[in-house]
Amino acid sequence: MTRAYEQSVDFGWHSHRRGQLLQIIDGFMTARTADTSFIIPSGYGLLITPGIPHAVHSHGRVSMQSIYIEPEPGLDMPWEPVRVIATSPLLSATIKAFLDQPTLYDEQGRGGHLAALILEEIVHAQEGPFALPMPSDKRLQRLCRDLTETPSIDLDIDQWADNLGMSRRTMTRKFRSQTGMSFAEWRRRLRMAHVMRRQAEGARLEEAATDVGYRSLSSLRKAMRGVAT
Repeated sequence: MTRAYEQSVDFGWHSHRRGQLLQIIDGFMTARTADTSFIIPSGYGLLITPGIPHAVHSHGRVSMQSIYIEPEPGLDMPWEPVRVIATSPLLSATIKAFLDQPTLYDEQGRGGHLAALILEEIVHAQEGPFALPMPSDKRLQRLCRDLTETPSIDLDIDQWADNLGMSRRTMTRKFRSQTGMSFAEWRRRLRMAHVMRRQAEGARLEEAATDVGYRSLSSLRKAMRGVAT
């Protein structure tokens, strides 16, 4: 299916029996599962495991399209974990062509060929740097919630560690082991998510940068390059 929304929409928590590729054509969306938050900018899609509860939120004007995939036995689809993938020009064009096919498409004809190419492109798609895993430690969860609510909080690692009653070494070790990334990288991704959301909602880049704690546009652009790599 394909959908366009003129303003922000909260789709709430839900799940699908089938797997889903939620692709953003234009705009910006965020999503959550029980243990991870995701940023989904245009040119990317969220690959969602069949049956897993998730919540999706569009921010501002959004154009999107979805492909639902039957989890048939023998289908070689890397469902785990839920993740954001880059949607190549070939994948985007193939999905667009596939959307013109009838729901009960001819599996031996053009529809079947397009479906097979879509699945192949999904399998080989590169994962994007847009996941924000939640740590399991309760104190680290509190840190992440505080930053999510106020991304402009400008404490360094030593100050955060003191606030949580941990040593710097313990905090950084636990954070990396439980999220797969450093605290600095996690915070940078979070701030980028807020910048993208604020821009999608109509804020100027300078305003969005200030909201998340960057003192200049050059600092923001440097951080954005770090996320992109």
